[in-house]
This record gives sequence, structure tokens and C-alpha cells, in this order.
Amino acid sequence: MKKTILLLLFLLSLSVTAQQQTVSYSINPATFEETTSITIAINGSSINEANWGVTGNALYLWAWAFDTNDTTEKGTPLNGSWTASNEASKFTYNAGSDTYTKTITPTTYYNATGIGKIGFLIKAKDGTGDKKSQDILAEVGTFQLTLNTPAENSSTIITAGSNFSIAATNTGGNASYVLKSNGATINSNTATTNYSYTQTAVTSNQNYQLEVTQGATTIVKKFTVIVNPGAVSAGMPAGLLDGINYNTVDATRATLVLDAPLKDFVYVAGSFNEWQPSAAHSMKNDPATGKFWLELTGLTSGVNYTYQYWVGESTPIANSPALVKTADPFSTLVLSPYDDPGIPSASYPNIPVYPKGQQREVTVLQTGQMPYPWSSATTNFVKPEKDKLVVYELLVRDFDAARNYQSIIDRIDYFKNLKINAIQLLPVMEFEGNESWGYNTSFHLALDKFYGSSNKLKEMIDICHKNGIAVILDIALNHAFGRNPMVRMWMNDADGDGWGTPTAENPYFNTEAKHSYNVGEDFNHQRPLTQNYVKRVIKHWIQEYKIDGFRWDLTKGFTQNCPSSVAGGQDNCTNQFQADRVAVLKMYADYSWSLDPTHYVIFEHLGGNAEEQEWANYRISGEADGFSKGIMMWGKMTDNYNELSMGYPANISGMTSASRGFTANRLMGYAESHDEERLMYKNLQFGNAANPAHNVKTVDVALSRMSAIGAVSLLVPGPKMIWHFGELGWDLSIFSCKDGSVNTPNDAASGDCKLDTKPQPQWVNWTTNNSRSKIYTDWAKMIALKTTEPVFSGAATINSGSSLSQNIKITNAALASTQLKDVLIIANFDVTSKAVPTGFPYTGEWYNLMDNTRINVTDVSLPITIEAGGYRIYGNKLANLAIDNYEGKAGIYLYPNPAATYFTLNADTTKVQIFSMSGQLVKSFESSNTKDTPFAIGELSKGAYLVKVVNENNEVQVMKFIKK
Repeated sequence: MKKTILLLLFLLSLSVTAQQQTVSYSINPATFEETTSITIAINGSSINEANWGVTGNALYLWAWAFDTNDTTEKGTPLNGSWTASNEASKFTYNAGSDTYTKTITPTTYYNATGIGKIGFLIKAKDGTGDKKSQDILAEVGTFQLTLNTPAENSSTIITAGSNFSIAATNTGGNASYVLKSNGATINSNTATTNYSYTQTAVTSNQNYQLEVTQGATTIVKKFTVIVNPGAVSAGMPAGLLDGINYNTVDATRATLVLDAPLKDFVYVAGSFNEWQPSAAHSMKNDPATGKFWLELTGLTSGVNYTYQYWVGESTPIANSPALVKTADPFSTLVLSPYDDPGIPSASYPNIPVYPKGQQREVTVLQTGQMPYPWSSATTNFVKPEKDKLVVYELLVRDFDAARNYQSIIDRIDYFKNLKINAIQLLPVMEFEGNESWGYNTSFHLALDKFYGSSNKLKEMIDICHKNGIAVILDIALNHAFGRNPMVRMWMNDADGDGWGTPTAENPYFNTEAKHSYNVGEDFNHQRPLTQNYVKRVIKHWIQEYKIDGFRWDLTKGFTQNCPSSVAGGQDNCTNQFQADRVAVLKMYADYSWSLDPTHYVIFEHLGGNAEEQEWANYRISGEADGFSKGIMMWGKMTDNYNELSMGYPANISGMTSASRGFTANRLMGYAESHDEERLMYKNLQFGNAANPAHNVKTVDVALSRMSAIGAVSLLVPGPKMIWHFGELGWDLSIFSCKDGSVNTPNDAASGDCKLDTKPQPQWVNWTTNNSRSKIYTDWAKMIALKTTEPVFSGAATINSGSSLSQNIKITNAALASTQLKDVLIIANFDVTSKAVPTGFPYTGEWYNLMDNTRINVTDVSLPITIEAGGYRIYGNKLANLAIDNYEGKAGIYLYPNPAATYFTLNADTTKVQIFSMSGQLVKSFESSNTKDTPFAIGELSKGAYLVKVVNENNEVQVMKFIKK
């Protein structure tokens, strides 16, 4: 099928199964001009509509066309989208004959002239899941040419010295035939309807072009011959890795390495050999590893070269192509003929040009690249402690109308003032299409170009680090999609369109998913090549981009134990403890930590506690490097918190790590993520409206309850997460469509709009709306408390019953009684004011940490009356390290970091205090000091410390440094 339609985006809950059908069809008249009215008839008995979920005989035509030379796509047929076909493309069902018919005139339907060939397929209205027929092609014009031998656009593999025969016939009388090879005419016949020619003793690759002319019309057919060069056995130089190996001494050289088991030979075709590889560009085979390799020479430093591998197999298995032309699986930059035309130049200036005349993705190679000039803020970056993390989950595409990394850079103060200390980007690896969430990844080492260049992402990361913000990448290594080279090199391509699904020979992928949550093609993580690939992906993003952590998508898929035929059911098996999954994911975590001992490892497992405990408690203590490990687990609490925000009782005790059996705070709990409906949207749709004075279905009332949601979620010890614009009370459904409507998964006829690009109202008026900005301001205060006060590294107790009155007690037993060591959070999620039970740990003076007001507690059980949707945060002491001026933009930086004997600051200061990580003051500099004054720390013990700095404008900054 035409793969320009592969801009499809798949929900992670969707199970994709190949259901392509071969249909019986006819075109009447069989021979026609582009202005002829034709009727396409489909035999209804050849289609199993039930397999496609079709009701009401709703089948649609999906069409495309080419010019007379079959080289350029023509027109704009009325297709609609792949998930929602245009009604103008619907077939008419004829019950009496059980046929589907559609009558079109090509010039009108395709909106084009000069059409040489039309193509179409039959599909369900929503074709997701391969609910379509085979591709159907038909020549246009009474003069038609049939290439009998070989097949059009084919690549035939022969042995050197063999003969090669060509045969063709035409309609409409005699025609003139001219056969060219590699641009030169090798045979001609001026008057025939049947043509044949045999080229003898072919010893090199041939690109053939058969030009046939009748009157004023010329038809061109293309095909190629690939000579099997035989793999030359030669030892590969030591130290080479799969993919591109740049010569660090000689910029005119680079060595390519491809691991292609079961393949007989590989050519490298590229701009350096005009895409016509000879024996000189046949890859050698290393006898020790079986890998193919080739050193390229004569390259020019700084020039963008493009290339593909031509991977050949003399005796392929059934339906597997003999030759596959593919980009490098280990590409770090690929060009796509499908996606690149839609990339704005403002996002990616001077994007490399896709090579004319090629198909599918190509790899970019450039010698002499200069390493990115990382600042010391990145090279010396000290990551926030895991239990202090407040992660801001962000989809670049929907964060700002510009939809690029520059927009994040431009709004760095927005993050900084919110006080979050980590940004987590939805996948930015090369994905199929541009309008994507990124989970349909095809090249895991390559950066997708839609959001910007490699250097622009690095600039964004560097600026985040300068502002104390870690950068985490969401990564989808459960699966890959059809453009992935490892899928295509060993694929079942029954219809010969150059795309397919893994064969039994594929050394990376399963032929069927071994779990119940699959999308795309399922990686087999027990295979050595898959494990090597995953480790290369990890290493690339940590070392090349200085990424601080990964959020691993869909970790339930990393098992081989749950095929569809498993006893007890695939879904039940997938959700049970699987030892192979536990082991391989620990191995990947270990590898990450071997590269960066403080690397964040986060799993989206959302499974049973027994398996999650294996990871959360893994290597928590006793590390030789002094860093506690433990894998952070995504903790979905959306339904529970949404009940509270809507005004209904709920149990949120599952927000604590202890409730899951974790020995340390490794639960990344959240009230919202990209996968769940927005709290505010459901507040407005389903909120408690029993009290007209506090009707949750009204915007301002619903917004007023979101600060309390922050209090009872963000401050619970352990890492926490915000989905972008929850802090402004985003109230548009995640199923909002581009046209403003809302289509959910229940709207099967039109398909849901979960993955549609969303509007940008937040930058127009939300930030200045008092009801919305109050959430942002309140959450910023809470996050400042969480990230700087040691008490929030302690333990929490949450009432376990379902209630509208929430009570959270937080204590850090390691702190002294003179410090802020106990916190009580109470909230009223009812729609009327009520007395909320307290249970203070002890009597005495307590402080509201949001405004520093004091209360004298004489009865620890005395209830406190709280307004509907309100909350209180009480501490036994005033906050010491939290930033009072939480909106301050001090911009104070400390360097060097780590430091041995002294550090300096980039601003004039009036006070500098150093605290231990437990909150104890260990050193203070009370006098004024000018910029770059050294602050002596030689006597401090090795370890991590907090520094509180006050500048001459009384702005406060709290930062961390490492004493070495």
C-alpha cells in the first residue's frame, strides 16, 4: 500500500493484528483513458467485513496515482484520513449481487491530469490495524505496456557472468523500444508489439530503463539487476560498533558495520557513489562475528552524505524479499521522504535534503562534526534526589504553538518559577509521521527532526541543567514500527510493497506479541541482538545528549512468557509475575547505572506489587559508589484523585511507596498523565453539583479545588509527576479533536482524537486568569517545600478509608525536634464547609506552611473547619530552606560543582548558608560578598549539601553541590 499514509498514530492500548485481505475486483472498462468514467466492482464474498469491524456495509476507497512515467505522485484524491475516510470515497453496496461498486472519472476523482497509473485499496472507515485490502494498480490509457520479465521496479539477484533476459508487450499496435542500462542505450527496436532482449555476461549492478513510445506517448518501466558479489571474508578492525564509526584522526574516512545474520551480501549505496554501488562498495564479512563492514574513503569533512544498505539473500524464505534497501538500524539522523516535507524550516533550519530518486528512509553521515560545547552546568550537573523529584511530563508538540525545542527554551522561566526539578519529554526518537506522541518509534537512536535539530535539543538540555532541572526521556523499547530496518531486513512482505511483519528468521522481533498490550512489532528481549541494541540506545542518549534518566514505556511487554495461546489467557499471564521480565529489566537498569550511577530509571509497569517491588527495592543500599539505586515506578492514582476533585469520597493511600511494599520512596505517583482523561474536564462533566453555591461543574469552583489536589499529592514523600498544564487547570478533554469536538474511544465510527494536536489557550489568557494562576502559584509553593525541606524525604501515613476528608501525616525521624520534622496535611473535598479531623502528633505551636500563620494546638484531636475544596498544611516549625520569594528569578549559580576546597557564586551576596541534606546548618557566611568570591569548604566532609543564597535584592536561591 502507499506508505505516505503511514502518518498513523496508535494508542498504546491498541492491539494491532494484520488482517489485510486479498479481494476479488474488476474495472469496467478494462482499458480506459484518464477522462473515461470507470466502475470499480468488488466481490463482497471476498471480504470478511467482520474482521474489519465493518457494519452497515461501510467500505471505502483509498486512492493514489502516478504520472505516465510512474515516478511522480499525482493529484489529491478524496481520501480523508486513514482513521476516518471521507464519505465521498464510500462504496455503494448492491445487496442483490453482493458487490460493492464505485464509479469515478480519474481526472475528476484524483484531481489531476497526465495520469499514467492509478492505485487504490479497499478499507474500513478507520483502517487502523491493517483493516484493508491488498494494493490494486491499473494502467491508464489505451496504449499500455506490460513488463513480462522481470517485474516492474524489481531487483533481481544474479551471479556474476550470468545472462539476463527482458520481455515486454504493448497494446495499440507497434511501438518503439529503447533499453538503457546505467544511463546508456544497449538495445533498441523501432516497430514491434512484443519485445525481448538478453544481456549476456552481466558482471556489475545494472539500473535498467525500458522506454516505449507510441505516437506522442512514452511509457517508462524501471528495474534493476544486483550481482551477488559473494561476501569477502576479512577481519574487522578492533573496536568497531554497529552503525557509523567515525575516524577520529582522518575525517576523510568512516567505517560502517551491519550485523545481518542469514544474509549473503550487503552493498552500501549512497551519495558518495551516486547510488550505484559497484564491487568496491560491497561490504566485507568478519569471520569472527559474522558482521558486515566497509571503510568509506575520500569523504569531505563537514559534508552531509546519505546512504542505505542493500541487503541481499539468494534463497529467502517464502514471502521474504531477496533484496531489502534500508537505512542503517543504528542511524542517529535519518531523512524521510514521507515526513520531512512537513517539517517547518523555523524548527529545523537547513535540514539536509532527501536524495532525489530514492525510496524510504536514508541515513545521514557527516565526518568532522564538532562535539557540542556543553557548559559546566551540564558536565557538573548534580541530579535532584529521587525522593525529591517533581517531574513535569511534556509533549513538545502540544506545549507551545511553535512545537519545537526553542519554545521550551523560551519558556524556561515558566518551569523555573513553578519550581519543578525535572522535565520528562514524551518520545523524541525518530517516529513515523510528524503529528505523533512519539510511541510509534522506528529509529531509537535517531532524533526526530520535527521538534528541531540535535544541537537545539542539546541547547535545551544545557539550559535546563543551568536552571537545576534534570531532563528525562520517555523511551518506547517494547516495540518498533514498520519503517524500522530490523523489521524490514527479515520481513514477510506477501504483497511485495516493501513493508511487512517479522519472519521467523528475525533475530530481533517476535512474529506474534508475547503479551497482551502490544502495538507495532514486539521486540524479543531475550535475544542477544535485541539486548545489544537496547544497550546502544541507552548509551547513546546518556553520553551524546547527557540525558539524566529514562521513563521506560510499557514494561509489561518485556516478557516472552505470554503468547496468545498461553493457558489462562494472555492478559492474565501478562499481568502475573514474570521472572524473565524482572531479570532483563534489571540488566538494562544495571547497564544504565554503569554509565551514570545516578541515572534515573523509571518504569511504566502499572502492575502487581510483587514484581514492582523487585525493581523498586533493587540495589537500594550498599552501593560502592555511594549512590542508592532503586527503580522508580509509575504510580497511577488518577481515578482516586479525580473522585476527590469531583467531590466524591476516595482512598489515596496508594500514593505512598510503603503502601506498595517499597523500602524507599521510589513511587512516582501522579494524579494526571498523558494517558488519562484530565481531572478538570471530568470535574466539569461529572462534578458534584449538590450545592449550588459550590457546584463543581462550574469552571471557577472546579479550579478552586485543584490546589488541594496538589497538597495531597505533590507533598507525599517520593517522586511525583505533573502532566503539562495541570498546574493551570487544563480542562480540555484529551480526546479533543482539531476541530474542537470531542471524540472518545466509544466514538468508533469516527475514531477517537486522543492523539490529535491540541490547542494552546494557556499562553493566550490562562496564565493571567486568577483562578488558574492561583493553582500555579500554590503548587509552586508546595514544590518548593518538597524539593528543599528534608521532612518530605520522610515517611507518610494516609488514612486508608474512602473519604472526602483527607489526612496525611509526614515525619522524618532522622531530624531533630528543633527542625521542621513533622507535617500534617488536611483537606476537605466535600462541596460544603466541614470540620476535618486532625490528629496532630503533639501539642504546641504549629505553622501553616503556605502563609506562615501560627496556631496553638492544645488538643491534638481538635477538628479544624475547612471550606469546601480547601486544605491546610501544618508544620511543627517554619520552613527553613523553602524559598520565601518563590517567584524570584535570582538566577544564581554555583561553580565548580563538585567542589573540593571552595566554590564561587555568579552574583553579589548578603548571606550564604550551607546545610546538610538532613537540614542541619553546618556553615554560614553572613557578610556581604561580591561576585566570584571564593567560599571555603575544605573542612566539610565529602557528600551532598544544600546551599541557601540571598543576594543584594533579597532574592533567595537554594541549590545543591557535591563536596569531593
